[in-house]
Amino acid sequence: MRHPRLAPAAAVLVVLTLSATACSTKSGTGTDTAGSDGVKTGPGVTEKTITLGALTDLTGPYASLGKSIVNSQQLYADQLNASGGICGRTVRITVKDHGYDVQKAVTAFTETEPNVAALSQVVGSPVVSSLQQEIEAKHLLTLPMGWASSLLGHQYVQVVGSTYDIDMINGVDFLVRKAKLKPGAKIGHVYFEGEYGENALAGSKYAAKQHRLSIVEQKIKPTDQDLTAQVTALKQAGVKAILISAGPKQSAALVGTAAAKGFAVPVLSNAPGFAPQLLATPVGPALEKQLYLVSAAPPFSSDAPAIQKLAKDYKAKYPNDPLDTGVVSGWNTISVLGEDLKAACKAKDLTREGIAAAHRKQSKLTVLGVSFDFSDRAKPSTYQSFIQKPAKQAAGGLVTVEPAHEVPAARTYPLPKS
Repeated sequence: MRHPRLAPAAAVLVVLTLSATACSTKSGTGTDTAGSDGVKTGPGVTEKTITLGALTDLTGPYASLGKSIVNSQQLYADQLNASGGICGRTVRITVKDHGYDVQKAVTAFTETEPNVAALSQVVGSPVVSSLQQEIEAKHLLTLPMGWASSLLGHQYVQVVGSTYDIDMINGVDFLVRKAKLKPGAKIGHVYFEGEYGENALAGSKYAAKQHRLSIVEQKIKPTDQDLTAQVTALKQAGVKAILISAGPKQSAALVGTAAAKGFAVPVLSNAPGFAPQLLATPVGPALEKQLYLVSAAPPFSSDAPAIQKLAKDYKAKYPNDPLDTGVVSGWNTISVLGEDLKAACKAKDLTREGIAAAHRKQSKLTVLGVSFDFSDRAKPSTYQSFIQKPAKQAAGGLVTVEPAHEVPAARTYPLPKS
């Protein structure tokens, strides 16, 4: 589960495909049947189709990323269907926009759930948390576009990648080396209220303790766009580096304000805090100079064949749309779900329970060069993070500063209980 606002294309705002309903159910479980091919099926699966659901943000704070995620997942489905689909069935995706509003998301879930086999994306940790009980009750494998540790430990929810707190632990280690921080130094952390920001803060506090640093906190809301007060407070506090766990607009506001004040400390963001579109704005040069990104996903400037192919295929299908982190995130989750469906097909069990069981057997699955282990639901699927830097001339606007790696503190950190 980074950008200035982009007006989503009208075609993306509607359901991309019609939900398959021949296997209709109101309860979501308990109506499994066997098809003519001997494959057990459940909600969202008919003799001809497998329908997946996507609860995304196309009109809220993550609109441009939501569009990229939707596009990327549709690209995967198109390619999969062109190669024969799953168990001879066409894979379809029903998309609902919740605008990053929890109540709208609950309504979208209620409308979508009875007719889908799994959820290929749910944007936002708060949204997933609000749906958690229903997801578990309906046995609906869900891959969130949110990376909070609170989402770990559940049978039917799977975070694909490192969590926000683990990323911050790896990121603080980088800043200590980058800024040559000494014990006793202060690091600022600007973060969204709620699960995303507070989970990232838990990681930064743990890492700061390991390095004998102190964290100066600045909590903000997703609606905050002027961060002058926060930058002023951090400068007065004498911080030597800043962490930010917010959205792209907030990252741009923070770095732009700091640059204007001559406050040239390094700023490191979680992955949701950057979008390449920012580099075309007046704050672009400051972002290239001061901002770093910590992410479990490789940048498009990587020479890895898999990500180069994704870039080529995406631009061929969506020539006017940017290559951003949403493209990679969307591809990661749909690729994982695709492998789960293939394994469930092989086991002749495309029920929700069968899909989830197939998923939990994936202990060494590589997507875009990153290896994931989904066998232990209580742990992140990877502890590794890339350190990246904005670069206007690079594909996707990012280049690798340090390849994927983990620091020892990432494994000793006690993950918050869900």
